[in-house]
Amino acid sequence: MHLYDVPMAFILAGLAFYAVLGGADFGAGIWQLAAGSGPEAQRLRDHAHESMAPVWEANHVWLIFVITVLWTAYPSAFASIASTLELPLFAAAVGIILRGAAYALRAGTRTARESRAVDTVFALSSLFTPFALGTAVGAIASLRVPVGNAAGGLISSWSGSLSILIGAMAVCFGAYLAAVFLAADAARRGQRWLERSFRARALVAGAAAGALAAGGLAVLHLDAARLYERLLSLPGLPGVIVSGACGLGAMALVWRARYEPARYLAAVAVAAIIAGWAAAQQPVLLRGLTVSAAAAPHDVLVAVIVAVLGGGLILFPSLGLLFRLTLGGSLGHGGEGGQERAEAQAGAGAGAPGGGRLRPGLLARGAGACLIAGFGLLTVADAGWAHDVGVVCLLAFVVLGAGAVAPHRLAGEPAAGGRER
Repeated sequence: MHLYDVPMAFILAGLAFYAVLGGADFGAGIWQLAAGSGPEAQRLRDHAHESMAPVWEANHVWLIFVITVLWTAYPSAFASIASTLELPLFAAAVGIILRGAAYALRAGTRTARESRAVDTVFALSSLFTPFALGTAVGAIASLRVPVGNAAGGLISSWSGSLSILIGAMAVCFGAYLAAVFLAADAARRGQRWLERSFRARALVAGAAAGALAAGGLAVLHLDAARLYERLLSLPGLPGVIVSGACGLGAMALVWRARYEPARYLAAVAVAAIIAGWAAAQQPVLLRGLTVSAAAAPHDVLVAVIVAVLGGGLILFPSLGLLFRLTLGGSLGHGGEGGQERAEAQAGAGAGAPGGGRLRPGLLARGAGACLIAGFGLLTVADAGWAHDVGVVCLLAFVVLGAGAVAPHRLAGEPAAGGRER
């Protein structure tokens, strides 16, 4: 891996996180739109709203991350994408703003009519936002975005058959992920009717997403022949195989009402197809532009890598704490039982004093050593192997630093022994 490939790996990882976490948020809004009317429909909408409440805003961190790294590390590519695809990107931005505004306004509604109006705006924006983002991805995948300021067609660049297909797949995958997550939340809270309802929706949405993915191969062959050939052979085929296997496994787990492992397999299925697409399209980034040609100067790339990995030291423990508290029932509407489960889970990892857990001071010193080594290898050395070792050292810095500032410490609990009062 060359130094100019590292920020692209970060972008793809951020895109995978956003496709899974942000996609599930969009999907929850879609299910609110399809809930219908009546008391049971209102229960569905309330459940989706309550499940998203602690995390929906945090999940958009990944979109900001992707935009920032792309802008800094590959400025010519960012300028070409932002100018040529201004319409779908603007539509997605408007949708995200409307979702946030509707979510905030929902708490202030006084009548059922006001609540329905706000929910409708939220649900509609949850539908067209992932579709618009999907069309932008399709435009990049089909190489309809040339290099230059607004060099591509304002409409034709993102309205091709592959763009429409990926937009529809983004909607279906979001609905599927949301249904799996919401079924898991309902099962954890003991709400059996909601669990069965979202389990059925997950199976339907998963089947629809799988059918779109399979049928989309014909569209891919017509609209992006090079990508089609490389996706069904090396280097993209492993990603397709892993995605298909994990997708089928997740559906089987949903059928058996085993939602927690289904969450992870569904997430891996989405991440694997993104990895397969990236492997199949490399080294081309846009039409007439490779990753190496689009990359910023060496010093900028080093600064981006160090900043991203340093930020990960704060981001991952924080998000880990947020999701752990959410899944444990300590946030939102988990109730007293959820609070007790969260406290039990928080204390379970502490163990007895001296139980093999590394001391925070040792972890912090190791993280500092890895940071110095990684930064030095990236800035001083010119050899490719030295850059690879430098990136590994910085990744180790993130892991060790996250261990030194673990979620249970952020929550105010001791590293070992009993819990603080």
